[in-house]
Formats: sequence, structure tokens, C-alpha cells
Amino acid sequence: MTRKTVHLAVYDSYADWETGHTTAYLARNGFTVRTVGPTAGPVTTLGGLRIQPDLALADVRPENSALLILTGADLWDSGDELAPFARTARTFLDVGVPVAAICGATAGLAREGLLDDRAHTSAVSFYLAATGYAGGARYVEADAVTDGDLITAGPTEPVAFAREVFARLGVYEGRKLDAWYRLFHDSDASAYEVLAG
Repeated sequence: MTRKTVHLAVYDSYADWETGHTTAYLARNGFTVRTVGPTAGPVTTLGGLRIQPDLALADVRPENSALLILTGADLWDSGDELAPFARTARTFLDVGVPVAAICGATAGLAREGLLDDRAHTSAVSFYLAATGYAGGARYVEADAVTDGDLITAGPTEPVAFAREVFARLGVYEGRKLDAWYRLFHDSDASAYEVLAG
């Protein structure tokens, strides 16, 4: 496995729509996206799609990955079932491999203490405050936030989330990154020329 492999966490109640832009354009730019489940057994998304994970969480190693993506899911707010994914995020961050978390996954990272000392965002500040975490002073009112190797975004910002991932991994830069964002966030058709050029 090369560092061009991105690992996408999938679990029951996974919010399908939050990572579509990210994974599609990573794949179109030479990355391999591998799905990671709690086990190798199938999971069902919020949209009712059944996904057979490529591998189980216990088999994921940061040295074989360019990025770990944690998606939102109802399970983040209904118990500790997804806590192992937050612990894996800690392992990734500890060795300098980026982690991108959107929606409910930010609450999982907050509970794990990973947002206490990093700038971050989520749905709203009081959503994370309810976790009892110590990072409230580092909360940023923004579509998406990158602090070193950690990317966070709220549930309504899948395009901004993708933009931050692309910037961190060097998929698009400068004018192309801005054009990609304008095309998909703002429906700015003039941005297509920059992307095509």
C-alpha cells in the first residue's frame, strides 16, 4: 500500500453525503480510497446504502495511509460504539498522518481530547460543548478549519471539507483549488475553465 491510499471510515448511520466530493476527486487525482469499518462486516448508511468495508479498523496502520476521513453518523451521539475510530485518529495524528473529521465525528474527536489544543469547527459550538471537552476557546466559526494535520467541518459544508482535504494533500493548489471550490460551492461556471486548463 502506498501513501496515496486514503482511508474512509464507514459505520452504521454513516452520513453518505458528507464525503462524496472528497472521495470522488481524490480518486480522480490518483488516490485509492479504501473503506474501513468497525469490522469487515457490512454497514448501512443513513441513506440506506449497504457498504462492505475493504478492511476492519484493527487492520488500519497510519504508515500505510495518506489520510483518515471520519464521517458524521448518528452513532457518534448515542454511545461509545465509535470511540475506537477516535482513538485511531489519535494514533494517526501522533505520527503526523492527517485526519479529516466532519459533523458528528468532530464530537468523537472532542471526547477523545483531540480538539482541546487545536483550532477546529463543527456544526455549532454548543454541540461540542455538550461533550464536556476543554477546547471551547479554540472553536472557530468557519465552514472548515485546518490546524496542522487536523481538518474539521460542520455537516452542511461537504464542499469546504473537500477543499481543505485537497489543500492538505496537495491535490489542488492556488487558482485550481479556488476554482474547484467556486465551481462546486458557488455554481460558478467560469471556474470550469481554470480547472480544465
